[in-house]
Formats: sequence, structure tokens, C-alpha cells
Amino acid sequence: MSDSTPDNAPNGKRRAILTVIALVFIAAGIGWYLLHKFVFSLRETTDDAYVAGNQVAVSAQQPGTVVAVLADDTQRVDAGQVLVKLDPTDAQVNLAKAKSALANAVRQVRQQTEMASQYDAAIAARRLDLSRAEADLKRREPLLADKAIAPEEVAHARDAVATAKTALDLATRQAAASHALVDGTDIGENASVLQARAAFREAWIANERNAIVAPIGGYVAQRSVQVGVRVQPGQPLLTIIPLHDLWVDANFKESQLAHIRIGQTAKIESDVYGGAVEYTGKVVGLGAGSGSAFALLPPQNASGNWIKVVQRVPVRISLDEKQLQQHPLRIGLSTSVTVDTHDRSGQMLATAPGTTPVAETGVYERDLAKAEAEADAIVAANLPQAR
Repeated sequence: MSDSTPDNAPNGKRRAILTVIALVFIAAGIGWYLLHKFVFSLRETTDDAYVAGNQVAVSAQQPGTVVAVLADDTQRVDAGQVLVKLDPTDAQVNLAKAKSALANAVRQVRQQTEMASQYDAAIAARRLDLSRAEADLKRREPLLADKAIAPEEVAHARDAVATAKTALDLATRQAAASHALVDGTDIGENASVLQARAAFREAWIANERNAIVAPIGGYVAQRSVQVGVRVQPGQPLLTIIPLHDLWVDANFKESQLAHIRIGQTAKIESDVYGGAVEYTGKVVGLGAGSGSAFALLPPQNASGNWIKVVQRVPVRISLDEKQLQQHPLRIGLSTSVTVDTHDRSGQMLATAPGTTPVAETGVYERDLAKAEAEADAIVAANLPQAR
């Protein structure tokens, strides 16, 4: 018995150590299981995510030769700020023609109105002539029965009545034709004036748009316009990036999409700041197809050498504008995205159409308002002045 006691002590110690190690592994396994069930399984992560934003291409609306470039790459511009100027000579000549045509149209309508009044006065005169001729004929016809006058006088009187009726009919038709041009509207609303006004407005806007303005505020990129270049309508000149309105396109594997819903929160880290800055985002939509479906050369999976490749679907995640102001980002930057899928009550696809504009600008509406104000001034200057 005394010989076996030293052997049993090491065995017991080893058994205790192995038990502790086994318990540690069991606890680690249980911990890992609980961590996966309550943490890892309730979030989806990808590092295939990039910052995206609107790239507003600024183009000419009128043909012309560039005489000045007032903004360059990396510069900040505001909505309505002049970026490029075109040679205004031709547009100014056309505007002067349209201005004189509008003034002339107003005066012509005034003349037509006065002519209508003249024809109305002529109708009254022709009626008096007809009444006089009919009265002469009425006095002579009884005398003809008594042979007190020659038949030729009665014939002349009848001809005078017919002539007076014809003159009255002509004056009536002339008055009707004249009134057809001016009746129903005042001078400013006459069709001829409105047509000339539209031509003036078009020429005024064309002249104003020789100064190419920024439709929105942002930062200039991809400037290609140079002084002296002849540009055409629709030709891209530069791009404006509104860095205050960015989002992240996170490309999740198709196997990760089952629990992603609209409205779920997300954490975003950008490589430019590393882990020092964490952005808070929200899932606002899932793409309608995988990236390969919209590729320039879609895969031909019906071929015999098909190999299955896990597809990725873009998920759009909004960013907080305040965080973007504090820590600016650029489009195209790499990010890592973690979506919290704990709340799965949302929708995978939008159920209602959007009711608010994705983007809009009011800088071009101001052009029309100014044109209308100047056209009103021209019309008013050529209307009859109060005496």
C-alpha cells in the first residue's frame, strides 16, 4: 500500500488539470455558442462597402465659346454660383431684337384697337348715309307716280340706297375683322403680344444662360472645360459632388440578406479614419438585383463551364449629415459595415412609392421670374399713358 501512494498522487493531479482544461474548453464553447446566438447571429458584417453620392454633371444649355472659367477642382461652390461664362455677343443681339419685337407687338395691338374704333365710327357714318339715301328715295317715289320728276332721278336714288347698303355692309365686315384681332383680351394678353413675349423670354433666358451656374452646392471635380472651347448644349463641363449628402453601398453576400430589413441601424467605419470614427447609419433600401446582373458584360451561366459564384447585392445605408460635417468623407472610399439585425419587423423591399424628390434645384426658376419681370416692364412702357 505504501508503494502505490506516490503513483496515485501524480495521477490525481493530472486528472484535476485535465478536468480543469476540459471545463475551460466547455465554458469557452458555451460562451462562443451564446456569443454567436445572441450577438454574431444578430448582425451582418461586410467590408465590401463604399461611400457613394450624387455626381451632378454641369453642362451648357446654350452653344457658345467659353470666355471664363470661375471654378476649379476641389473648390467649394454654392447653388446659383456662376461657374463658366460664354461669349454673350450673339445672345445679346437676339435679345435686343426680341425686345424691340415685343415693344412693336404692343404698339401694333394698340393700333389695331384704334382701327377697330375707327371702323365702329365708320359704321355709324354709313348708317347715316343709308338713312339719308332711303329718305331721298322715299320722297321721290311718290313724285314719280305723279310724273313730277324724271324716272332717272328715282333710279339714281335707288342706286344710292344700294350703294349705301353695300358701304354699310363693308364697314360692318371691316369692323368685325378688326375686332377679331383685339376683342376678348386686353393689350397685354393679346395673342400677338403673348407670342412676342414668349420670344423675348426665350431670348432673355438664352442670354442669361451664357453664365453657367451651379445647380446645387458642393465641391467641383472632373473639370474638363477650358477657355476658348466651343461648347454645345448637354456637353459635360465639370461635376459637382454634394459631400453633405452621402450614403454607403454595402455589398452583402446573398446568404447574408435573409435578416436584413429596411430601417435597421448600422455601424460604419471608414478606412480613412480607421476605428477612430464610427458613423451611425440606417438601412434605407436593398438593391433590385445583384451587381453581376447589371454588369456591362453579364455572366453567361447557361454555358457548360459554369462555376457557382456567391453573388452580392448592394444595400443602401444612409449617413448622418452632422457626422459627415464633423468627419467628411469622399465618394468611393472603402468602409466596413455592420448591420444590427436584431429587429426584423421591417420590410425587405419598399412598399410605397417615394413622394419626396431625390434631388431638386430652384436656380433655373429664378431665370424665368426675372424674364417675366422685364417683359412686364416692356409691355407697360408701350401701353397708352394716362393723360
